Amino acid sequence: MSDNKNDKKEIRVWCDGCYDMVHFGHANSLRQAKALGDVLIVGVHTDEEISKHKGPPVFTQEERYKMVRAIKWVDQVVEGAPYVTTLETLDKYQCDFCVHGDDITVTADGIDTYHLVKEAGRYREVQRTAGVSTTDLVGRMLLLTREHFKPAMAHLASLRGDKEYTVALDHSSNLGTDSTARSPYTGCSQFLPTTQKIIQFSSGLSPKPTDKVVYVAGAFDLFHVGHLDFLEAANAQGDFLIVGLHTDLEVNRYKGSNYPIMNLHERVLSVLACKYVHEVVIGAPYSVTAELMDHFKVQVVCHGLTPIAPDADGSDPYTVPKQRGCFKTLSSGNSMTTEDIVQRIIRHRLEFEVRNTRKEQKELSLMKSLQKNHIKQNGDCHVKNDSS
Repeated sequence: MSDNKNDKKEIRVWCDGCYDMVHFGHANSLRQAKALGDVLIVGVHTDEEISKHKGPPVFTQEERYKMVRAIKWVDQVVEGAPYVTTLETLDKYQCDFCVHGDDITVTADGIDTYHLVKEAGRYREVQRTAGVSTTDLVGRMLLLTREHFKPAMAHLASLRGDKEYTVALDHSSNLGTDSTARSPYTGCSQFLPTTQKIIQFSSGLSPKPTDKVVYVAGAFDLFHVGHLDFLEAANAQGDFLIVGLHTDLEVNRYKGSNYPIMNLHERVLSVLACKYVHEVVIGAPYSVTAELMDHFKVQVVCHGLTPIAPDADGSDPYTVPKQRGCFKTLSSGNSMTTEDIVQRIIRHRLEFEVRNTRKEQKELSLMKSLQKNHIKQNGDCHVKNDSS
């Protein structure tokens, strides 16, 4: 220990979880955890452990490891972290305490996975992000119904307003997407976007005069490893990467069906959490215009190997960057699409429905047990930390 009074002990923070279908809720929890210390270590469970305690994960462990590594607040990922967090694990990685959201995580036997670190006083809590969970997203894909996409395309323009960002709450208690889902953790409330949340996720950086600015655009729905690998490849084309995100109605125009699964504001936060992204254009025009390129001083415009749908008037959306000789087609080496993720869910529909039901039942059981103990002790052993 140095005698220098200015020396400050580095606070190392531990988080762990499944991080399946890594979304902005996970990212927000990790952002809050990082704010409690200096270094954030994140343990990710194996497919085997998740299947044993929760049910089948949507993404493989290798995909989940890669996704968590790309979240900009994460300093280190520990692969194959134990499902029950132990003091030995914290000590091995020299972590001062463990951080988790204010929801309930239990083993297959219904035991609180954080009971050991809680008893030792090495547990901190952060606010869970309302309006999103992996359970909820799985439910959305199984339902694939969005109220604002049900009418004919001719009427879409008249649906701007509150319905534009509303997820249909069909009856599906076992999917955790409506008011009949009884658990406060499995059932999801509506996501309410705020400027504060965007500021918290934003890098706040502007390109330097010498930076080579790269621009890409798309839906980036259900942010996944395919998106991640593409953004990493695009980032390598310059110094400052800007991502244009299309509106929900625009995505529905060129993708059809009931896409996007996640609304524009949810997609903004998911992309902003990625360490390869410096800035996001919210509701970017589908065609890359001269005005957009000049405004952001864009020098390179990239697109992946997926087919490019024409604009509403039938024109090529990349005409301007092609004319300027700055359009690049990138191969990221990953062909995964949002449709592939949806198909994974649909193929294993029954397994995921059972998983969600089991999760809700275990949460309710433990919640009742905790309430009984709370009444007996007339106190709460949790340490609440709202670093949001």
